[in-house]
Amino acid sequence: MENLHEIGATGVFEARYRAFLETITTLRPSLHRYCARMTGSVLDGEDVVQEALFQAYRMLESYDDSRPLSPWLFRIAHNRCIDFLRKREVRRAAENVEPGPDRVLPADPPGAALGRAVEHLVLSLPPKERACVLLKDVFDYSLEEIAEMVDSTVGGVKAALNRGRSKLPASPVPPVPGSARKAADPDLARILHLYVERFNRRDWDGLRELISEDARLRVGDRFAGRMSDASYFWNYERLPVDWRLMVGEVEGEPAIIVLNRTSDGTEYETVIRVEVAGGRVVRIVDYVHCPWVLTVAGSVSVDRALPN
Repeated sequence: MENLHEIGATGVFEARYRAFLETITTLRPSLHRYCARMTGSVLDGEDVVQEALFQAYRMLESYDDSRPLSPWLFRIAHNRCIDFLRKREVRRAAENVEPGPDRVLPADPPGAALGRAVEHLVLSLPPKERACVLLKDVFDYSLEEIAEMVDSTVGGVKAALNRGRSKLPASPVPPVPGSARKAADPDLARILHLYVERFNRRDWDGLRELISEDARLRVGDRFAGRMSDASYFWNYERLPVDWRLMVGEVEGEPAIIVLNRTSDGTEYETVIRVEVAGGRVVRIVDYVHCPWVLTVAGSVSVDRALPN
């Protein structure tokens, strides 16, 4: 996903946009958590949030500031999630499901027995049911607010909510979409290990050899554009932090885990997503300014011992 350029974001993000992001700092983890569970990936979820927030920034003049900001942002993020799911053709299954009547027998909320498992189980639901269960049972929005967010009626939300809740107890946790295919890609695995090895040796020229001339880079909340227009590796080199990388997985998706070695030990700091085509890196997404991404992840692992 690289759609920020479609709505006007390119190069280093302007100071006004970053100031806008500062005003919604407390909402970011919740927006990410919602989009992560709608898309089925904490990384795709953050990409969707970043696109949604840039869209919201471009629409600020039309925002009615007498109304709460959170539902407005959630609605924009929800619509971006639906666009994402439609492009991935997941929405096709939902469109073939009969919507059913607005008046249905009530179903009880999932309750504490399922807890945070609900966030993973909802992947088995069609998008509208998934959204309604998340917004009501995880984020506790009112039926009226949810109806506005998902462009429905209160009756439609009640129906979707009850259908979704009735399916959850028997739902298996589905795999992360696309993770098995990516995990089985030997070219990706080879490039990831070379990338990590050369970064840890601070072999910047060797790293650049892995990257295509027209590769794209996104650094969350800071930059989106061509890799050649960014001082990306220099930024890592100049920071007074003992950065080390490891090949690993985030919720089953191959990724690069960034480690920060401190006096208190080694911690997972952030994650980098690398896309490969034709034996070269064609896109890098670095979530270094988005610490909530790994916090929400259900699983994070590395595939060998920590580097020396």
